[in-house]
Amino acid sequence: MAEQKDPVPAGEIELAPSPSGPTPQQLAQDDTGGKKDKAAEFLAKNGLGQRIVITAADSARVLRRIDTVILPLMLVVYFLQGLDKATLAYASVFGLIEDTGLHGDQYGWLGSIVYLAQLVMQPPLAWLLVRLPIGKFTAAMVLSWGISLSCMAASHNFGGLLATRFLLGVFEASVAPSFVAITQMWWRRREQTVRTSYWYAMNGITNMFGSLITYGLGHISSTLHAYQIIFIFFGVITVVFSFVMFYFMPDSPIEAKFLSEEDKIIAVERLRMNQMGLISRKWRNDHLKEALLDPKSWFWFALLFSISIPSGGISTFGPLIIKTFGYDQFQTILFNIPFGFVQLVATVGGAFLAQRIKMKGPVIALLCLPPIAGCVMLIVLPRDAGHRASLLAGYYLISVYPGITPLIYSWSSQNTAGDTKRKSTNAILLVGQSIGNVIGPLLYTQTEAPGYARGLRSNLALYVAIIVLVGLTTLYLRLLNRRHAARRVAMGKSAVIIDTSLDSEKEAAAALEAENKTAGVEDAPTVQTGDRAFEDLTDLENEEFVFVL
Repeated sequence: MAEQKDPVPAGEIELAPSPSGPTPQQLAQDDTGGKKDKAAEFLAKNGLGQRIVITAADSARVLRRIDTVILPLMLVVYFLQGLDKATLAYASVFGLIEDTGLHGDQYGWLGSIVYLAQLVMQPPLAWLLVRLPIGKFTAAMVLSWGISLSCMAASHNFGGLLATRFLLGVFEASVAPSFVAITQMWWRRREQTVRTSYWYAMNGITNMFGSLITYGLGHISSTLHAYQIIFIFFGVITVVFSFVMFYFMPDSPIEAKFLSEEDKIIAVERLRMNQMGLISRKWRNDHLKEALLDPKSWFWFALLFSISIPSGGISTFGPLIIKTFGYDQFQTILFNIPFGFVQLVATVGGAFLAQRIKMKGPVIALLCLPPIAGCVMLIVLPRDAGHRASLLAGYYLISVYPGITPLIYSWSSQNTAGDTKRKSTNAILLVGQSIGNVIGPLLYTQTEAPGYARGLRSNLALYVAIIVLVGLTTLYLRLLNRRHAARRVAMGKSAVIIDTSLDSEKEAAAALEAENKTAGVEDAPTVQTGDRAFEDLTDLENEEFVFVL
């Protein structure tokens, strides 16, 4: 890390000391009633009342450290979570329905009950994620859901399966909000979209390798049923990894053992331009009220609700849909592998495209088009041997839809600031996701096989609705940016501010250099925004916050 007064070489980022920035004493003296972010307290403790200079090399080095330690933990946990939820679909083709006497819509309820449990858990989770150390809390939840999954092997009827699936949902409910919060806490806004896609893309890896693992487990000769072996195998692996998670996952950048004190400062400072804060560990009811009254929250709710109905239905009934094309149980499992590959490509590819154009809305709308075509194909094509290839193609087109969900996560998280408001907004949108996932499997019933017309038609309508919602959300975010610009002018600030949180390091350096030349102070550092970044302000309170379209 460079000294504060040293010049920064060309092509490197300078986060320069702001003449008007607070002193260490001002930072330490919390004049907001104890509402400052922990990052402000950390910087004050280290005597850093002003911004420090971070070179591009320092930023890249710390980013590599974060990616090396934090990201693999998230990838494995999300992979296991996807596996654990998918075990029901895998078990369904290995005799679970027949052996446990499921009938009517009971199998559909086993898919929905997980999301019903997640729906119930979202409000208390918002409070817990603000108040508790997030790394240790998440590890405890991983341990608990691994135990719940293992216990499913002992369930021999609908009641037992329903109870264990409910517990599985209770403990898995923490994964998405925890991971969204962790992503906000460790990476810049530009980096968040792709990192979110990485851990969410583990669902695609699950569909690929989970199918292969299940294929192998299904051939084991044992006194246990094949589906019982599946439940025990994946449950035990999850329990074991929870201890790895507990040991290695830090609760925040300022508490990370794998970072030196100097690197902790860099890790915090590089997040300043996010304008989103870090952690507070203090619950604020005013933030909760703002989250509930903010129209943005309900746009995210509607978007995630709309994509989760198709997601819940396909994730539960996908293998059964393939089976209606005329394949046996082992062929069904193998033909589900390309579904995961397409899902992986769509998720990561969509994120890179959104990062490149610095917009989420157009990419979400684009990703709706293949599933629309796929739904139409499955609705109109007959289920006979002559159309198997076309039916599979339609099914694989539908598999593009998972790329939409992580973009909604990122779109919401990058447009929300303030610790309590972030967690509360996450809870709102994940309530929408849970409701959608509860409804989704219930739109598909075994009595409607092989066509599943009601489920596919509803999914088709919802993909169209998402495109409309994207347009409305984008218009509202533009309005908010105009309102913030007007507020800045009224306060004597520039209407246009430099926001480098979505820029690459070279783009950020070029933007600052261009601003300096425009201001006629080519040799002087530009005074940037971000002085209030760690004051635990919401996105609507902080007039310097820039909304991402």
